[in-house]
Amino acid sequence: MQKVVKKIFLSGALLALSCGNAFAEEIMKPFVLGYKTSGDSQAVADEVKGKVEGAGFEVVGSYSPYDGAIILIITSDDLKKSAASSEFGGYVAGQRVSITTVGEEIQVSYSNPVYYAEAYRIEDTSGANSVLASLQSALGNAETFGSGDKQLTSKDLRKYHYMFGMEYFDDPSELAEYDSYDEAVAAVEKGLAEGLGGATKVYRIDIPGKDESVFGVSLTDDGCSGDEYVMSRVDKEAIRSTAHLPYEILVSDGDVYALYARFRIAISYPHLPMIQSDTGATFFNIMCSPNAIEEALIKAAGGEL
Repeated sequence: MQKVVKKIFLSGALLALSCGNAFAEEIMKPFVLGYKTSGDSQAVADEVKGKVEGAGFEVVGSYSPYDGAIILIITSDDLKKSAASSEFGGYVAGQRVSITTVGEEIQVSYSNPVYYAEAYRIEDTSGANSVLASLQSALGNAETFGSGDKQLTSKDLRKYHYMFGMEYFDDPSELAEYDSYDEAVAAVEKGLAEGLGGATKVYRIDIPGKDESVFGVSLTDDGCSGDEYVMSRVDKEAIRSTAHLPYEILVSDGDVYALYARFRIAISYPHLPMIQSDTGATFFNIMCSPNAIEEALIKAAGGEL
C-alpha cells in the first residue's frame, strides 16, 4: 500500500511539473547571433543583404556607425502590419541586422523582432513571430543573447523599466510639436538633411493606415550623444550587440517623439550594471548620454530645448 501511495504521489508531482513547464513563459533576449565567419566585412554585408532580400525583406537603409560595424535596417509587410496595430508601434517597423568585426571574426547578428514587439507593447505580434522565423531561416540561429542572466518574459518586457524612477516605454522624449503630420515629417526631414544635433537620416518607414513614420538616425557627435561614444562604453561582451543601433525618431500625427535613452538603451542592455562589471561596461560610463541624446534629437526635429 505504501508503494502504491508513493507511486501516485510521484506521478502527481511529475504531472504538476510537466504542466508547470508547459505553461512557463518563454524567456526572451534582444538579439540573435546568426553565424560567425571571416574575411572582408563589406563582402559579408553584401552577402547578408542578398540573403535578407531573398527572404522577402526590404533593406531601407544601412550605415557604418564606427569602424568594424555595418548595420542594415530591414522591414516587411509583416513588420509594418505589427507596427500599425498599436499606438506608437512604428518603433518596431525597422529591424536591424549587424555585421561586426571582432578581431579576426565577423559576427552576423540581428535584433529579435519578438523581443522588441513585446517591449514596445505591440498588440498584434504575429507579424513579429513570422519575421523572426524568416530571419532564422535566412541568417541562422546560433544563439540568442544580450540580456545576461536577466530572465525577461513577455510580461516583464511589457512593463519594463531599468530601475525605480527610470522611464517606461510610455515615457518618451517629446521632441517637437507641429500643426500636422505633413509639417512634422517635413521638419524632421529638413533637420536630418542639415545634420542638426549631429543627427543624419539612415532610413524612413511610413506606417500604413496611420499618420505615423519612423526615422532611423545616425548620431555622429564626438561627445556624449554619439553612437560610437555610447557603444564603446556599453558594448563589450564577446558577442557584440551592434544591432542596438540606430536610434529612432517617431512622427505620430503632428508630434515628434523618441524613446527616452534610459529606456531605449536599457531595453537592449537590460543586464548592464549601473556601476561595476567584469568587462568595464556600465551605465555609469554613459551618465551624460541620455540628456545629450535627447538634446540632439530635439535639434534634429526642429524643437526647442
